[in-house]
Amino acid sequence: MIKLFVGLGNPGPDYEATRHNAGFWWIDALARELKANLQPDKSYYGLVARTVVDGEPRWLLKPQTFMNLSGKSVAALARFFKIQPSEILVAHDELDIVPGQAKLKLGGSHAGHNGLRDIHGQLGSPDYWRLRIGIGHPGAKDEVANWVLKKPSAEHRTAIEDSMTRAILAAPLLLAGDMEKATMAIHTSKPPRPKPVRPPESD
Repeated sequence: MIKLFVGLGNPGPDYEATRHNAGFWWIDALARELKANLQPDKSYYGLVARTVVDGEPRWLLKPQTFMNLSGKSVAALARFFKIQPSEILVAHDELDIVPGQAKLKLGGSHAGHNGLRDIHGQLGSPDYWRLRIGIGHPGAKDEVANWVLKKPSAEHRTAIEDSMTRAILAAPLLLAGDMEKATMAIHTSKPPRPKPVRPPESD
């Protein structure tokens, strides 16, 4: 079961609506769903909420260290409460997935994501769960840094929020540790609407 839910992002109003903060958006939505109140906690370098589900304490965390040092916050809380990597889920923005889709994954590489890179190093393990929230790719590698730190279009923001909603609806499965069913629920997205077929033009 998941005991620690982490959302990645950068603190402060300048970053609040940027693509790189998709993980923060999801944790905020989860906190509302669980009626959990995120509060600053210097011991864990972040905003933290504690709730109890099925008699077990669960934690929500938004590191306030800036993205590249996210692992400092995650590791501090996980070590204090003896939470194993496999009991951690990290929600983050994912370039390689289109807006409107999200994927659940256990382990693997950080794929160049600096927040994940630091969590790998601080936990000493890549074997934690990731909720990969699709933000799309700008198309060129040298545009990535600018892309993630900008706001998505209204259309993309709506699509991203739709994918997050599916992941929120799967929260009871994540909390229960039914990761197979949670994966199926999160990965199931509505197919795009077919474009209307134009009638052939008459001569």
